[in-house]
Amino acid sequence: MRRVIISTIGTSLLTNQIKRSDDTEKNWYNQLRDSANFTLENTSKEVVEIIEKLKIRAIEKLESSSIHQIRLASAELNGIYGLYKEKLQEGQQDIHWLISTDTAQGKATAEIVDNFLRDKGLVNSSIYTPDKLSTATTEAFSGGIDNLLQWLQKEVIPLKDRYRICFNLVGSFKSLQGYLNTIGMFYAHEIIYIFEGKESNLITIPRLPIKVDESLIEPYTVQLALMAEGAGLSLSEVEGIPEALIGEFNGNKILSNWGNLIWDESKDNLLSRDLLEFPRLEYRDTFRADYNRIRDRKEKVQLQKDLAKVSGLLKESHGDTSVLLQSVKYTRYQNSDAIDHFRVNLSLRISCKVMEGGILSLRYYGTHNHVERSEGL
Repeated sequence: MRRVIISTIGTSLLTNQIKRSDDTEKNWYNQLRDSANFTLENTSKEVVEIIEKLKIRAIEKLESSSIHQIRLASAELNGIYGLYKEKLQEGQQDIHWLISTDTAQGKATAEIVDNFLRDKGLVNSSIYTPDKLSTATTEAFSGGIDNLLQWLQKEVIPLKDRYRICFNLVGSFKSLQGYLNTIGMFYAHEIIYIFEGKESNLITIPRLPIKVDESLIEPYTVQLALMAEGAGLSLSEVEGIPEALIGEFNGNKILSNWGNLIWDESKDNLLSRDLLEFPRLEYRDTFRADYNRIRDRKEKVQLQKDLAKVSGLLKESHGDTSVLLQSVKYTRYQNSDAIDHFRVNLSLRISCKVMEGGILSLRYYGTHNHVERSEGL
C-alpha cells in the first residue's frame, strides 16, 4: 500500500551549518534562537541574511554528501531515509507532506527538504504551513494546532482507506512532536522515530486501538456540536464537559485542540442518532417525521451539523434571522408571507417560520419538491 508521510520540520538543518569556530559566526546561533518564532516580515535584515547563507550551505551539503552524512545533517531526511531503508526510489508513488512552523526559519528549512526530495524523484512532495503555528505564545501555538487538525481532517484523513498514513516525527520542536504523537494515535497507521545512536535505527510505533469513550461526552452532544460549528458558550453552559476539551477565546468557551480531535472522532456516531434539541429551534411533528425517514447516516450527520450552525447563529443574534442570509441562503418563499426556508445543500432544504421570542420553527425537510409540495406552495 502506498503511503502518505507527514514529516514535521525543525530548523537544525540550518543551525548545523553554522561554523562555530569562526568568530564572525559565533553569535549566529543565539540570533537564530532569539528569532526562532519570527515570521519573515518580523525578522531583521541581518538574520534574514544569516538564514539565506545557511540555506545555501545546507543545500550544498545535501548535494555533495553521502547518505550517511545527509542523515546526520537533517533529522527530517534521517527519518525518511530510515523509512525507505535508504532506497528513496521506493517512495516515488508516495505522498509527502512537510509540516513547517509559520516562521522564517521553519519555512526556509522546509523548502530545502522539499527541493531535495523532488530532486531525488519524490515529486509528490508539498509543504503545509499551518497559519500561526509557532511556539511564540500559547495562543499562537494552540491556534496553529487547530489549523493543523482542520487540515489533517480535510486533506489526509479521507485518504486512510487507500494509503498508509505515517507520521515522521524525527524532526521539529519537542512541543509539536508531543502533540503530533497523540494526534497520530488517532489519525496515523504508524509513527516513526530514529533511535539516537551510531546505527540510526528506525523505531516504528503502530497505531494503538484507541477508542473514545463516547458515554462521557454524549450528555453534552448539543454543546459540543454548537462549539464545533463556531458558537461560543458561557462557563455555565459547558459545566460537566471534561476540562481538556474546552478552550477559551474572547471570553467565550470553545473547543480546545483536543476537543476538536475528540469531536471529530465521535461526531458521526453522536449526530446520527435522535434529533437533537438545539437552542432557539423547535421542531414540528412533520419535521421530526422527515428526519426519522432519513436512512443515510451521513445525511443525518450533515443535517444536525447545519442545525447546530443555525442554532449558534440565532443564539448569538438573539433570534435575528438576518444572520442566516449568507451562511445558509436563508430566504422567504416568493408566494408566501410567513414561510421561509434555508439550504442544507443544493438539493435539500428546510422550511421554517419565525415564532415569538426569536424561535425558529422547523416545518419540513427534504428535496425542493418535497418541501414545497408539503407546504402547499
